[in-house]
Amino acid sequence: MGKLTRAPSRCAPAPSRVAAAPKRVEPFYRSKGWLALRRARMLDADYFAAKERAKEGERLILDHVVERKDGGAPLDPANTQWLTFSERQAKTEREKRRRSGLA
Repeated sequence: MGKLTRAPSRCAPAPSRVAAAPKRVEPFYRSKGWLALRRARMLDADYFAAKERAKEGERLILDHVVERKDGGAPLDPANTQWLTFSERQAKTEREKRRRSGLA
């Protein structure tokens, strides 16, 4: 009696990884006003405090306290705060839950 052989697959092999879509930066965050505000806020104590909290190599993000889509003032320094990348991710998740009514 002969050996059984496996029939060739009709399906193409699945890719090992799916590439993420490139991130698109809103034009506002490349505006002269935002870049000037960001440079000016790098001199504030808030920036240095965030640097202290950051893990080695973690980047800092100038974040709107009240997000622009929620009516926050886009270029008001009082509506901005420096956060570490991980703090910003956590805030984003909280805001998503709040908006969806799950929080």
